[in-house]
Amino acid sequence: MDERRLEELIQQRNYITIKKELDKLNPVDVAELLEPLELHTSLLIFRMLSKDLAVEVFSSFSVEKQRDIIGLVTDRELKNIVEELFFDDMVDIIEEMPASLVKKILSHAKEEERNLINQFLNYPPDSAGSIMTIEYVDLKKGMTVRDALKHIKKTGLDKETVYTCYVTDGNRKLEGIVSLRKIVISDEDETIEDIMNTDVIYVNTHDDQETVANVFKKYGFLALPVVDREHRLTGIITVDDIMDVMEQEATEDFQRMAAMSPSEEAYLDTGILTLAKNRLPWLLILMISATFTGRIMLKFESLLSKVVILSAFIPMLMDTGGNSGSQSSTLIIRGLATGEVTTHDWYKVLWKELRISIVVGATLSVINFLRLIYIEKVTYIIAVIISLTTIVTVICAKLVGGTLPLLAKRIGLDPAIMAGPLITTIVDALSLMVYFSIASLLLGL
Repeated sequence: MDERRLEELIQQRNYITIKKELDKLNPVDVAELLEPLELHTSLLIFRMLSKDLAVEVFSSFSVEKQRDIIGLVTDRELKNIVEELFFDDMVDIIEEMPASLVKKILSHAKEEERNLINQFLNYPPDSAGSIMTIEYVDLKKGMTVRDALKHIKKTGLDKETVYTCYVTDGNRKLEGIVSLRKIVISDEDETIEDIMNTDVIYVNTHDDQETVANVFKKYGFLALPVVDREHRLTGIITVDDIMDVMEQEATEDFQRMAAMSPSEEAYLDTGILTLAKNRLPWLLILMISATFTGRIMLKFESLLSKVVILSAFIPMLMDTGGNSGSQSSTLIIRGLATGEVTTHDWYKVLWKELRISIVVGATLSVINFLRLIYIEKVTYIIAVIISLTTIVTVICAKLVGGTLPLLAKRIGLDPAIMAGPLITTIVDALSLMVYFSIASLLLGL
């Protein structure tokens, strides 16, 4: 079913066919179809879905749609949704809802769940504890494979994943892991202790979610155990949740690289004043810092007045420097985000960018020199000044663009802030200083 087909059936009021066709679809696809519909229409169709499908569709709705649905469904319907939601999905929803709706949701949760939700909400934002789920299969090492299979069959339906099982002792301390595949192919009389893997990769509840994402990328896990300071198994993080984290982290980096304060809200759903507030601080900083460029030009005003043609090439030199610096900073910021580059690699980055900048700068200088002589018809001395400035500017820009993100990371700042706009502002000032210094030296002014 596509959007056009759904609209036709809605116009015909053929809700029986709608239900039959939606029941065959993936819950995510159903959510995408219902999301843009008018609220009363989407609610009507949502209420027709089977209980299990409705819960999964609800989890896939946007926060705004979830908020609207919660506000309109009956207490009984909400109770059914809350009871069937996976625990981590419930926590995610509660974090995004206003206090009035949170109270309504919690009123339908069991007392034990309410206590756990409060515990989860107390974890630091963007920590492993805030994104984990408690719905995992735990086993004891004294169990036989036969007992373990019975336990999985009995409890697995309510768990987020059964592909990896976690072995704990009486105090919930993590002792090992065992895959469902290993359990299924093992002899039924073997114990879990005999087949479990004790070399467990895990994260702490207070580890940053970006660190967790890097662990997932490194090892390719489907799920990762989360332990507290006493090494007790507190929950697990599944790959679907970490994919959301990766998208969120990438979005934040893009926003910072564009000199904006990060925002998790969708662009079309964010108010004009909020968007303006997110953009203004960095624009003000960059505008004020750009006054250095103006002061440099004022300092060399007499040189410009004597050799007016020099001013014609200032934009080209500044753009070349800014673009060169942005290229390097973008690659290093991305390398830091993926773990390909670390702060300990600063000397490697410096040496590599130096060699790259010499090749790039020399090539641009030669081409620019020929362009200036044969197309622009400027004098040789002016062409030499501009060409020398080009190569020095490119070298400086690439070294600055390559090292500033590493410096930011080293002192605990987000490397993404050292992106295009800031690098360009710094390099603009450097390129002018180089340009006027070379011109003054060669022209003897």
